[in-house]
Amino acid sequence: MIQTNTYTLIEPRTGNLALKICDFEKENPFDQIQRLNHYSLIWIRKGRGKLNSELHEYDFKENMLLSFSPYQPFTLCFDGEAKGTVIQFHPDFFCIHKHHQEVACHGVLFNNIYDTPTVRVDEKSAMNFEMVVDQLQEEIKKSALAQYELLISYLKIFLITASRLKRDQQSDNEDSPINKEEPYILQNLKNYIETHYKTKHSASDYADMLAITPKALTKITKSHFNKTLTDLISERIVIEAKRELYLTNKTIKEIAFELGYNDEYYFSRFFKKNADVSPQIYRETVGFNRAAAT
Repeated sequence: MIQTNTYTLIEPRTGNLALKICDFEKENPFDQIQRLNHYSLIWIRKGRGKLNSELHEYDFKENMLLSFSPYQPFTLCFDGEAKGTVIQFHPDFFCIHKHHQEVACHGVLFNNIYDTPTVRVDEKSAMNFEMVVDQLQEEIKKSALAQYELLISYLKIFLITASRLKRDQQSDNEDSPINKEEPYILQNLKNYIETHYKTKHSASDYADMLAITPKALTKITKSHFNKTLTDLISERIVIEAKRELYLTNKTIKEIAFELGYNDEYYFSRFFKKNADVSPQIYRETVGFNRAAAT
């Protein structure tokens, strides 16, 4: 990979990456599967191709922002030229779960089980992103008073701008004729999953609530979300498990029980299958909010 303008901030307590901003060009740094223990924002400046993430494929092109949560697997396949900017940050540096009310990117940029991990970047937003990236790079080079606070402020601006963009694009998509074909059943499904995912884990449970066959419901979810109903349920459970692993000091057994699993080991296998790492490894590498948990 040819990297330019690489700026890295290391957390002195752990020696781990806190924040990194870098540019890439000519070579693709993401052609092998990525499973990173931090959040990643990849701004595609030039090029187009295919994004593969969690067994799903999406198109990307110039002026598009891609967003990935910790341990979310992904690869990028460029069709020709590759150029972009990458922002990576660890949850210990900035936790989207704790700061959800401030930046509202949880469930929009990250951990959105119903939408693609892509955002189209218009000209005005590109100028804003450029300015914020420059500020982040300049501040990382310093070791001045309140450096972390200022870096977090700049990161928040980037995340809020991207979240607003994506919300606007989601609204436009919802108003399109294609997405008006099954509006009520899909909205009801989302509401049922959000209400019952801790106690109801099978596709047939939700099909029964919606008075539709599991096969027909899966066909609808596959058509609209490019995912099976089982995928949606599993992803929602794993998102909550990750939140609990980070924000609390609950044991894995306690978290499993709260999510409807009486067998801790079955839950750990389920988590590893869907998150690529065990709950224990996730907690050890992503960490958890010790200050709030004690």
